[in-house]
Amino acid sequence: MPDQIATAPGADRARTHRLLDVRGLTKHYPITEGLLRREVGRVRAVDDVTFHVDAGETLGLVGESGCGKTSTGRCLLRAIDPSSGEMIFDHGDGRVVDIARLEGRALKDLRKDMQMVFQDPFSSLNPRWTLLDLVGEPLVAFRVCKGRELEERVAELLRRVGLRPEYLRRYPHAFSGGERQRISIARALALNPKLVVADEPVSALDVSVRAQTLNLLEDLQSELGLTYVFISHDLSVVQHICDRVVVMYVGQVVEVADTSSLFFTPKHPYTEALLSAVPKPDPDLASSRIVLKGEVADPSNVPKGCAFHPRCPYALDHCRQVEPRLETLEGGRQVRCHRARELSLAGVV
Repeated sequence: MPDQIATAPGADRARTHRLLDVRGLTKHYPITEGLLRREVGRVRAVDDVTFHVDAGETLGLVGESGCGKTSTGRCLLRAIDPSSGEMIFDHGDGRVVDIARLEGRALKDLRKDMQMVFQDPFSSLNPRWTLLDLVGEPLVAFRVCKGRELEERVAELLRRVGLRPEYLRRYPHAFSGGERQRISIARALALNPKLVVADEPVSALDVSVRAQTLNLLEDLQSELGLTYVFISHDLSVVQHICDRVVVMYVGQVVEVADTSSLFFTPKHPYTEALLSAVPKPDPDLASSRIVLKGEVADPSNVPKGCAFHPRCPYALDHCRQVEPRLETLEGGRQVRCHRARELSLAGVV
């Protein structure tokens, strides 16, 4: 059968090159008032975010609700247009493009290499379309195949994600939440993308179904050589599936490290507080939950100095006055904290 889903050569998660390089990514929403819609402020949803994604890895984006991780993911795919910054994407065949500046046909062509799996499997699928329509839509939009060939290609995609090809003519209401998410994954894989942005892909699923879906994502990554940007607030899931982690707070990156280093030796107080909330599998282990005071900072009115200082138990006067930069420490870890080199913080037990 032509145009089958090809298994990438050497798809063993070996990192061959830097697939995506994000530099100074910013997304601000203007606040206007009056008849003339005069701008009186800005919501800093994403504020000077910098990180990179290597080919074949899973990069986690974590943080509390409202920290900007979903907005960052949507900017990567140009589902929303960034205010400024660069997103350099390497196709691996000599073509390197800045996603932030693509328009028209060039932007449409990029969709073949970048796809998204949404959080809610119930609202992300059109209830009036069959699985043939849903999974085959990208193939039809890019004129990859049609007719009998389209049916065969969709059937193969369903098999790939663990669904029976006999389901082609069924509608989404006939499936459970876990099965619907598999349909979403099949749709994302239709054009053989290089990068998949998974936005909370298991948060709406039962615990047992979560494990099956995560195993499926890992198997697909190994077979097809996929690269994931995995957005989540569940740190247990992030620890299981991610190679590196980016921690965000109020639209900014506060720490970047490989998963093992970040979970066991965090360098930012906010990361330490997040890790303290990870459930302990042993009931005999004493709980050491760090309860942060106050609320998450308002992204339209970010505090002076470090944005985290009103809630930080380690804050000094310098933290309240001077905004820290994202610095690179030993081993390549990046931290946005004035005291990163002197604090000894607790990780996951």
